[in-house]
Amino acid sequence: MSLEHVVDDIKDEARARAEEIRADAEEEAEAIIAEAEADAEAIKDERAAEVESQIDQEREQALSSANLKAKQQRLEARRDVLADVREEVEVALVELSGDRRESLTEALIANAATEFDDDATVTVYGRGDDQELIEGILTDYDGFSFGGERDCLGGVIVESDTSRVRVNNTFDSVLDTVWDENLKELSEHLFEQ
Repeated sequence: MSLEHVVDDIKDEARARAEEIRADAEEEAEAIIAEAEADAEAIKDERAAEVESQIDQEREQALSSANLKAKQQRLEARRDVLADVREEVEVALVELSGDRRESLTEALIANAATEFDDDATVTVYGRGDDQELIEGILTDYDGFSFGGERDCLGGVIVESDTSRVRVNNTFDSVLDTVWDENLKELSEHLFEQ
């Protein structure tokens, strides 16, 4: 064999080996590319799921926040309505006149009088506009006198220094009690759903 022939054989062998290395490299590159594409697709799907989850979470938070705000606005509107009703009742009590005001004031004084001894010196306070009415009622009670004006819707505050007893029978205190005891029922009536 000639040297040329040996060189050709080495070249052919080198070419075959180079072709084999290139084929292996191409096969390995294709595998790496396929794996990278699969990883990229998995990452893309994962990110899309995360984004969808975040969108759902933000949507849920926005909806929850809107529901809470609407509920707060409804409660505030209800409080406003109840405050308006309370104010209308107070105005009606202030404007109450004639026999109805007199009979209510008499009943409140009579109720308070039961808390004092018969020989007690009792001072009765009331609304300035009711002074004449109160003084007229007090003529039926020994030891009772009008002591002056108090800021109230009507009714009386009755007290005695000797027995250290004080009875608040104002329209305000009666309204507070009735209001507190019946607020739930009133709310249900006003805001039936």
